[in-house]
Amino acid sequence: MTISMYQASVPVCIRSLKNLVGILEKGATYAETKKIDSSVLVNNRLFPDMFPLSRQVQIASDIAKRGVAQLAGTEAPKFEDNETTLPELIDRVQKTISYLDTFKPEQIDGSEDKSITIKQGDKSLSFQGMPFLLYFVLPNLYFHVTTTYDILRHCGVELGKKDFLGKS
Repeated sequence: MTISMYQASVPVCIRSLKNLVGILEKGATYAETKKIDSSVLVNNRLFPDMFPLSRQVQIASDIAKRGVAQLAGTEAPKFEDNETTLPELIDRVQKTISYLDTFKPEQIDGSEDKSITIKQGDKSLSFQGMPFLLYFVLPNLYFHVTTTYDILRHCGVELGKKDFLGKS
């Protein structure tokens, strides 16, 4: 049995983003229950030189929507990066999931060898489709979802491995 580029991208990104929504919802419930201003959580970071939780979520959203769009040869919608609350961040992730739900397998399948070039600052990175997905998009998505999880866990939100992995 083989796995297609669609199967390795869209459903995987959606699952990770749905798990991120659950993690953020637990953070929102925690803030409400403990009477903590949610901006404390949204602006928290693990170390001074790291991005805050809000930026971690924004990057996770962007890497998923842009990565899939690049595999499909389309332009991803731009979001403003102006979220300041947990509900706004949850809404952003849900909009990303809705966008990813619009893709069909025929848009992504066959993109294994597609030439993809992305800009990162003043540099350009070039990939073929499969290495782009496996070594850039998915690791970045997992990194930023994990970092969001870690920030909330560090703040006292009761999260476990099942929250990150999701339901089987």
